[in-house]
Amino acid sequence: MVVSPKRITIFSDGGARGNPGPAAAGVFLEIPAEKLRLLCGKYLGINTNNYAEYQGVILGLKQALNFAEPGRAQVEFFLDSNLVVQQLNGLFKIKAPNLGPLVEQIRELEGKFTQVSYTHVPREKNYQADRAVNLTLDSRQDFSKEIE
Repeated sequence: MVVSPKRITIFSDGGARGNPGPAAAGVFLEIPAEKLRLLCGKYLGINTNNYAEYQGVILGLKQALNFAEPGRAQVEFFLDSNLVVQQLNGLFKIKAPNLGPLVEQIRELEGKFTQVSYTHVPREKNYQADRAVNLTLDSRQDFSKEIE
């Protein structure tokens, strides 16, 4: 019997208040088949918006691994950063030296899934991940909670 891979949807975001400034990454993860919805945030100290956006992808991939066996899940990302989407899809070059190691980490994490895709969405469609960023920036503390 062939079991189809689990589908995981992730909306991720990152932001800094000032650039650089206090920064955070946020993720809204959903596994429709299991009716699971998770909101997560990670405080990043003083960093840039782009650094925070990449950390949002890393946070999403790490959270997804908590709910899927390696090699048994397809992950679909939605981000409101067109730059990060185009860079991760290989269409734009990554010029900032501090982002290279983050992309390497992302590529390593991607290898634990059957497929990972990145799609750009307007900011208003990414409100849950944006909310996680702002909650994290307000509290300056990491969090993870299931939501209804």
